[in-house]
Amino acid sequence: MPVITLPDGSQRNYAQPVTVGQVAKDIGPGLAKAALAGKVDGRLVDTSFLIDSDAALAIVTARDPEGLEIIRHSTAHLLAQAVQAIYPDAQVTIGPVIEDGFYYDFAFSRPFTPEDLAKFEAKMHELAQADLQVERRLMPRDEAVETFKRIGEHYKAEIIASIPANEDISLYGQGEWFDLCRGPHVPSTGKLGAFKLMKVAGAYWRGDSKNAMLQRIYGTAWPDEKSLKAYLTRLEEAEKRDHRRVGRELGLFHTQEEAVGKRLLAPEGLDAVAHDRAVHARSARDGGLRRGTDPQLIDRSLWEKSGHWRTTRRTCSSRNPRSECLRSSR
Repeated sequence: MPVITLPDGSQRNYAQPVTVGQVAKDIGPGLAKAALAGKVDGRLVDTSFLIDSDAALAIVTARDPEGLEIIRHSTAHLLAQAVQAIYPDAQVTIGPVIEDGFYYDFAFSRPFTPEDLAKFEAKMHELAQADLQVERRLMPRDEAVETFKRIGEHYKAEIIASIPANEDISLYGQGEWFDLCRGPHVPSTGKLGAFKLMKVAGAYWRGDSKNAMLQRIYGTAWPDEKSLKAYLTRLEEAEKRDHRRVGRELGLFHTQEEAVGKRLLAPEGLDAVAHDRAVHARSARDGGLRRGTDPQLIDRSLWEKSGHWRTTRRTCSSRNPRSECLRSSR
């Protein structure tokens, strides 16, 4: 008889094991409809997870940060299913959640086009409206390797083969389509719908330039259309104010192929820089500060002593692999 303790401290007693979804339904139909997953003793699980002993339970909805991440992860699966429904020969590799969305890498015989992205997005909406049940099952490691090899998913087979042989593999299926994944995922594809595919780019398998080039499709996903539209509006407004575009349109600088990543300042740009420096100098003087400079290149040991080295991220030059990696603030 499991005793379920809810976040408000209240308890519910059950005469037999009960799923997270059943507890949500027992609490109320509104929560049952909104439930995306559960947190059992602090661990994220699917709504189908069976609780057979006393446990603390929180129902996860789209209002929770974990809920939004689950939506995005599940939408990545929806994308992979849509791509393979249109192009069965496409192989799926990895598809993680990223800031504001997700991506999924594919191996395919030709580059995807903007027309392809439109087809994929339309198919995703079709699959979402079908409200397919999302189901989890376990499979022995070696059997999973052979299963994915048999259906031509060699990248997935390689991933699974790197997992210890004594571990069972977690698979998630929706309709006839399935994929390797730890989860958790939404209970059904009908929980998805507010998404948009953004762009496609190249990516090397496992991030190694010696490996095959894959195609990475980026997308964004949100709990509802209102949130999606607000996000897209923010992107549009940011694009209008992008200094790279505004500065070019104002004639402040231009770029050259021979100087990748550099801005060549026009006279108007030099005037703007001089004005900016004058403002900063006056502000420093008025604040009782004195100005100084440091070399453009300096040994990293100084930044290690100051503590700056630990709080910055590495951006290495791919054009000069022998050069010391630079650090830029997050």
